Formats: sequence, structure tokens, C-alpha cells
Amino acid sequence: MSNSVKAILDAKGRDVVTAGPNTTVSEAAVILSKKKIGAIVIVGMENKISGIFTERDVVHAIAKAGAACLDQPVASLMTAKVYRCHEDSTVNDLMGLMTSRRFRHVPVETNGKLAGIISIGDVVKTRIAEVEREAEQIKAYIAG
Repeated sequence: MSNSVKAILDAKGRDVVTAGPNTTVSEAAVILSKKKIGAIVIVGMENKISGIFTERDVVHAIAKAGAACLDQPVASLMTAKVYRCHEDSTVNDLMGLMTSRRFRHVPVETNGKLAGIISIGDVVKTRIAEVEREAEQIKAYIAG
């Protein structure tokens, strides 16, 4: 049985690095670097998800506009159509979503508000643990 997002969040925590839409690209890059993370969830009023800003967004912005982009607000460069998951989503759901959409971070939403974030690393770690558990169960069955 595939683990749920709730189980992952219960194990890793629900803290999410967020920023407002007027945060500059330069400020966001500093946050990404200092926190050693790949994405910042952009939130508006009442902690509602309004976008996501990633390392890739920084690279694309610099490639397109050069250093001038560093003073722009993240709202002008973020991904506004954010794919979200819920606590009852499974690891398999996320693997499919992340693979087909080619992204590495999925915010978790509960009752319309940000409740956590799942990274591709969280998914891989959880899936590896599942496979190891299954292998141990098979070994125990065979050893009987």
C-alpha cells in the first residue's frame, strides 16, 4: 500500500518556506540559497497559495532578461498555475504527477490553505522505504 502525503508530512514536518508576491527575484534567490531548498511557495492573503518560485525560475529569468530580472517581483516570474496535492494523495499519485509535469515540488493544500510541501526527494525516500519493507516481507515469507 502506498504511503499518503499525510504520513510523509507527519514524519518530516509541515514547515514551508514562503514569500509574498512582491519579494524580488534577488531576495528569493538568497532565501533559496540560505535555506538550501529548491522552491518557495508564494502566498497571498490568509496563507493561500498564489504561486511557486523555483531555482529553475531564477535560471530562466536570468537567461531571458539578464541581471535586470533580479529586481523584479517573483509574482511576474513565478508559476501561477500550481499543481497541488492533498493529505490523502499517495506517493504513487505524486510520482505520476511529478513525472508527467516535470516538476520537483508539490504544495499540499488543506481547506484551501497551504499545509505543507512534498519534494521529489521526499517521494523517492518514501518509495525506497516501501520497497525495502516489501523485500523484507517477501524474505520473511520465503524463510517461513
